[in-house]
Amino acid sequence: MNLPQNGHGPSGSESRPKIVILISGSGSNMLAIADQVAAKAPDADIAAVISNVPEAAGIQKARDRDLNTLVINHKDFASRDEFDLKLMRQIDEFQPDLVVLAGFMRILTPGFVRRYEGRMINIHPSLLPKYQGLNTHQRVLEAGDSVHGVTVHFVTEVLDDGPNIIQAVIPVSAEDDADSLRQKVQKQEHIIYPIAVKWFIEGRLKMDKGKAWLDNALLPDSGLQLEA
Repeated sequence: MNLPQNGHGPSGSESRPKIVILISGSGSNMLAIADQVAAKAPDADIAAVISNVPEAAGIQKARDRDLNTLVINHKDFASRDEFDLKLMRQIDEFQPDLVVLAGFMRILTPGFVRRYEGRMINIHPSLLPKYQGLNTHQRVLEAGDSVHGVTVHFVTEVLDDGPNIIQAVIPVSAEDDADSLRQKVQKQEHIIYPIAVKWFIEGRLKMDKGKAWLDNALLPDSGLQLEA
C-alpha cells in the first residue's frame, strides 16, 4: 500500500466526504477527478485508488499524486463472488461517500452493486441507452450515427443501465474513425465526470426510486446534455 502523504484517507479528516476510485487501466478519468479534488472543487478526500490489474498505468499515476493506492488482482480469486467480497471489504474500510468506477473493467455482482447503490457512478463511452457494452466507437460508425458521446450514470444491477446523470454530445464527421472518436470522447469524459462527482459530493445529486435527481429536480432520461 502507498500511504497518503497529506494525512487524509481512512484515518484523516472526518469533515470532508470520501471518494474511492476503481480503475483497471490508464487512470485518465481518475486524474481528471483528482485534479478537481486537489483544487477543492469538490472539497473532498480521495480515500483510495484501487485497481484489479497490478500493471495498470493509473496506479503509478495515483502514487505520483501521493494518493493512497491498493491492488487487488482479480486473477487471485477463484470466482467473481470471491473477488467482489474482498473488494467490498476493502472499500468499506475507507467508509466512502461515493464509489467512482473510472475505467474499471469488471462486471460487478448484484450483491456488490446493491451495497453501493445510490452512491456508485460509472462513465460509459456512448449516449446511453445506445451502445451498452464494448466497441462503442466502431458501432457508432457502422450505424452511420451523426452524433456520439459519453454518459455518466448511477450503477445498477443491469450493465450500463442505471439512470443517466450527464452526457456530452459530439458530432461525428465523415473523416472520423474509431480512434478519432475515442479521442474526442475521452476529452469530454475528463470534463463531465468531475462535474458529476462535484454535484454528488455537494449533495446536489441523488438517485431515488431508480431516477437521477439534481437540485431536487428530476433529470431527463438522457441526463443533463452538454453539446461539445
